[in-house]
Amino acid sequence: MAAAGTEPGCPRAETGAFVARIGDNSPMDDDPRVDHYIDALPAWQEAICRQVRALVRAADPAVEETIKRSVQPYFVLDGNICALLAAKDHVNVFLYDGGIVPDPQHIITAGHGNKTARTVAFYEGDAVNEEALGAMFRAIIANNRAGGWRKIKDAQ
Repeated sequence: MAAAGTEPGCPRAETGAFVARIGDNSPMDDDPRVDHYIDALPAWQEAICRQVRALVRAADPAVEETIKRSVQPYFVLDGNICALLAAKDHVNVFLYDGGIVPDPQHIITAGHGNKTARTVAFYEGDAVNEEALGAMFRAIIANNRAGGWRKIKDAQ
């Protein structure tokens, strides 16, 4: 019997990297490297990262999580959805939307003119607008499934 994650067609088998398939949100779906990243944070940053992780998972059961750029947690489905980066006094959630996903509740805090990603920054005591962020995750996923934001922008 093959070890879990080494069977043909599994991302780990094809790339050698651990990619957690998010389905029923069981602990087996968690990439232990993402757990390690989050667990090492101060309690308030850990709570924000766990809340964002749960939101992106809730957006689509096929979302996968991995580590890119050596330590940064990424959530992907047919392309990048978002990444987490804890800084000294805040947590950045990078939204890989090419600047095309609407932000009617104005949760974007930086990168308004960025051609690849925009940022939502959370400071200690900030509430996560789950409705707005969840809607943005779902829109990014829909765009990824439609070929990605680059293809969509080219068609406009």
